[in-house]
Amino acid sequence: MSFAASAGTDVGETGVFGQVMGLVAATVGVFTLGAYLGRHLGGGASLICFILGFVCTFGLSYARNAGGAAFGLLAATGLFLGLGLGGGIYAYTSADPGVVWQAGAATALFVAGLGSIGYMTRTDLSGGYRVLFFLLLALIVYGLITLFVSMPGGNVIYALLGLGIFGGYTLLDFNRLRAAGTGDAVSIATGIFLDVLNVFTFFLQLFGRGRD
Repeated sequence: MSFAASAGTDVGETGVFGQVMGLVAATVGVFTLGAYLGRHLGGGASLICFILGFVCTFGLSYARNAGGAAFGLLAATGLFLGLGLGGGIYAYTSADPGVVWQAGAATALFVAGLGSIGYMTRTDLSGGYRVLFFLLLALIVYGLITLFVSMPGGNVIYALLGLGIFGGYTLLDFNRLRAAGTGDAVSIATGIFLDVLNVFTFFLQLFGRGRD
């Protein structure tokens, strides 16, 4: 491979990386706005917004190459999920604002560390998605069981397992970003945003429980 071709590849990777991270940052910003606007929503309205957020997420799998429509759905995903989770985040903020800041800082370090490892790994790790999917299903089942069966430290175990699973997703999504083209930007940005959001909520549970 010539130096020019190698340089062109590096520039292409950098361009896609910048586009994806820009979309993630913008979606996090819209989520933050939604969380602020939805801080006083009732339980029913919050649930509806939360469901709409996931509907938009599923819609992205069909509209990821639809240009403006894909960007609009990504923004709507962030907004509705923010509206849906705003009340819960506000409850943590009212009890102890430090918990939210600590969860945010821990999320940034966690995602940056695992994301860097994933992005620098040249080996294709996409085979791990199947394993993580089944682990996520198991986590959901475990979470449902803890709703009906009292387990000592069940919530802490649930949060730690969740961090492990979405830490894996973070690593794989950044590994996928390494070889992605511009047509994959919205899809990967959606995955990384959901990784960040889940990691944040799990850290919030851990730090919030520490204040109990």
